[in-house]
Amino acid sequence: MTNIPTPHIEAKSPDEIASTVLMPGDPLRAKFIADTYLENVTCFNQVRGMLGFTGTYHGKRVSVMGSGMGIPSSMIYYHELYAFYQVDTIIRIGTAGSMQEFIKLKDIVVATASISDSAINKGKFGNFEFCPTPDFDLVLGCYELAKKMGITCHFGPVVSGDQFYTEPSDDDNKLAKYGCLVGEMESYGLYTQARSLQKRALAMFTVSDSMLEHSADSSKDREQGYTQMMELALELAPQ
Repeated sequence: MTNIPTPHIEAKSPDEIASTVLMPGDPLRAKFIADTYLENVTCFNQVRGMLGFTGTYHGKRVSVMGSGMGIPSSMIYYHELYAFYQVDTIIRIGTAGSMQEFIKLKDIVVATASISDSAINKGKFGNFEFCPTPDFDLVLGCYELAKKMGITCHFGPVVSGDQFYTEPSDDDNKLAKYGCLVGEMESYGLYTQARSLQKRALAMFTVSDSMLEHSADSSKDREQGYTQMMELALELAPQ
């Protein structure tokens, strides 16, 4: 296959990467998951330090790879995995900031739709604003699995922004009023790419900070502390 290796992934064959890939932003979180949960692990990518690993979880083959922060970075990897490496499913396991009082630090949120100020789809649909959504079977499976595992998850729309540091704006209050649960920076690109290529995607997040309470977890917590989300995603990953 002439398209691989790609400029950003050094795997020489699609066989090096499982059909399901879990994707945190932080490549060190990917390494932590591989070291902690996977057996028979091989490293398929180190380009630009964006680590990727393939192994087995309870006999199920799965890959995990970092995506970097933000829609532009992550969409490079989503596209190359979907288009060139025959990946069918990407499950994002990221972090997010709470926009609601009832959503606290370390809660898990699953994005049922993604709203963004990104311009990646500007003009693509004429006068319509495209609001991409996840694969319904993954949403339903996640809901049922979370109940079985005793994990409380919040399901609803999220805001996928283009900037981490922004000026205070009434837009956040309006979006929260209309039910947006958290702010993050990648799901809009993931859901758009999956819909474009007829692939499957789901984005889940552990709340690492609160926009209302001005509280935040440490970088070490973000790398290694969100094990409930990691285990939920690993169990959810299709065979």
